[in-house]
Amino acid sequence: MKFRRIKKGDFLLLLLIVLMVLPQTRQPIQIAFHSVLSSFAPLVINNEEQKRILFESWRLRDLDGNEFNFNNSKNRVVIVNLWATWCPPCIAEFQGIQNLYDDYGGKVDFILVSDESPMTIQNFLNDNEYNIKVYTPISEYPSYFDSKSIPRTYIIDRQGRIVIDKKGAANWNSKKVRDQLDKLLKAS
Repeated sequence: MKFRRIKKGDFLLLLLIVLMVLPQTRQPIQIAFHSVLSSFAPLVINNEEQKRILFESWRLRDLDGNEFNFNNSKNRVVIVNLWATWCPPCIAEFQGIQNLYDDYGGKVDFILVSDESPMTIQNFLNDNEYNIKVYTPISEYPSYFDSKSIPRTYIIDRQGRIVIDKKGAANWNSKKVRDQLDKLLKAS
């Protein structure tokens, strides 16, 4: 019986498989992988394909216990991000969202929503030195927000049209996204 000689590529593949099995190394590898995938900016939806939403009474609670009603964002530019602290693609794109929030937080409503406990979310924010406001839902998600796949991010214009609907991680701090937000903020 002849054995095939082990090649360097075989060894690297085996090492990657072992690292993906170990809980201590799996998440950092997944985050790194999704960071590479999320280096692309999301695509803007064509005008004719944009869905219009209603700013219905979607009740949320921030980590301090204060209630927020989604209909308060009517006539504003809004970014809705559905995410979780355990989700590698969510973690991979979070710094970009924080950077965007640092520059647009006073002009755009950032509504980051997680179904996790406030303590879990706060620990994640503290550990990573993020200062963006995060909410947990009090009432059911509106039907136009698909909360089954995360991360899921929507950018909504002042007229309530979804101009970006992105499943998976993306580079939210890209020039393309910033240009789109600037355009939406200038529109009346």
